[in-house]
Amino acid sequence: MTGSTENYLERRRLRTGAAGWVLLAGLGVSYVISGDYSGWNFGLAEGGFGGLLIAGIVIAAMYLAMVLGMAELSSALPAAGGGYTFARRALGPWGGFATGTAILIEYAIAPAAIATFIGAYVESLGLFGITDGWWVYLAAYLIFVGIHIAGVGEALKAMFVITAIALAGLVVFAVAAIPLFDPANLVDIAPTDAAGASPFLPHGWLGIWAAVPFAIWFFLAVEGVPLAAEEARDPARNVPRGIVAAMLVLLVTGAAVLVLATGAIGAEALSASGNPLVEALGGSTAGVVVNYVGLAGLVASFFSIIYAYSRQTFALSRAGYLPRVLSVTNSRWAPVLALVVPGAVGFCLSLTGQGEVLLNMAVFGAALSYVLMMVSHIVLRRREPGMPRPYRTPGGTVTTGFALVIAVLAVIATFLVDPVAAGATLGAFALFMLYFGLYSRHHLVAAAPDEEFAALAKAEEELT
Repeated sequence: MTGSTENYLERRRLRTGAAGWVLLAGLGVSYVISGDYSGWNFGLAEGGFGGLLIAGIVIAAMYLAMVLGMAELSSALPAAGGGYTFARRALGPWGGFATGTAILIEYAIAPAAIATFIGAYVESLGLFGITDGWWVYLAAYLIFVGIHIAGVGEALKAMFVITAIALAGLVVFAVAAIPLFDPANLVDIAPTDAAGASPFLPHGWLGIWAAVPFAIWFFLAVEGVPLAAEEARDPARNVPRGIVAAMLVLLVTGAAVLVLATGAIGAEALSASGNPLVEALGGSTAGVVVNYVGLAGLVASFFSIIYAYSRQTFALSRAGYLPRVLSVTNSRWAPVLALVVPGAVGFCLSLTGQGEVLLNMAVFGAALSYVLMMVSHIVLRRREPGMPRPYRTPGGTVTTGFALVIAVLAVIATFLVDPVAAGATLGAFALFMLYFGLYSRHHLVAAAPDEEFAALAKAEEELT
């Protein structure tokens, strides 16, 4: 390695050994926990309780299968690029960049959606007399991007504490909601004349499909745990343990809020709420507590997804797929511009105040990346069976093949819910690919870890 190459990578170095598997599991839960507090309930308007329940079961199975596949990939290829790293090895530069771009779209837009939900919670509390959400959005981005710039160790520990508080809030909610539960509330949306419509499925069979993007909100971004691989201790062992543990926690919390919140107040009332758990508990003391703690849950996901988008931007930039200046780190090993630039884009999107639309856009990027990551797992199992895999997916390609099929259906479902938003997101994805095709694919950095993984694989293939 030449001196200039060493200097290039030295200026783009992350802090190693900052997280064990418990912190990584906390990070995985932190990514997602805002989805328990807000956003999922819009799926009740699309499919009713039955449609969202069935969609939720299918999506939970998809995520569990996908997480098991990613646990294998992250143990074999531990780098900050996460899904992009996996796809780069399996599908080449085009496939790697397509996957990284889809993930980046997801992580840049998801905090914007969460910011609008934070605004709804803050306004419902009457804090500081705030009635206009954009002040909240700006403060959230400035404060939490600033904490990340201070360094990853501090950020991960702060995330863990906030996430623990948010989980405690869900326990408070569950205890308070159980006495309010009425099974009749689950099916209080009047059936339409759609095919298969009933009180359980008021919008018929198609409503199940339309509810899929909102079911994804229960788990969206848990796949970001491998993005911490370069900053973890013993990543081949701890990343798989962390992501699987996070998924198991989220299965429990998602099921609890779906059933208990809907049963406490009714699907009709909950279907358009900006703070569903609070409204489900009414004006009770527990409702006030959950409102404050719910704000912590939203902040936890907002905070952690900022981490995720910065690491995805960092990895793509370090390898030359995006402008290289975005991957330069400061004295505390934080990629400053990778934190600031996507944050500025997200803040601008949050000004629309359309949390439901932004949610669907983020889900489009996520589902597209899931398709590509599951294809990557299948390709690597077939093409490189001898690649060292400290962890192996139970069921192998059958498991990830199932996740692949559901992910394809999820991509289509985003167009079913909001074709304009999904189409706009697809347009943004196409512009990224055009940039890669015309410019960045000619300026890749061979010494970047993800490119070295791919070069090593190619050399081994040539030898055999």
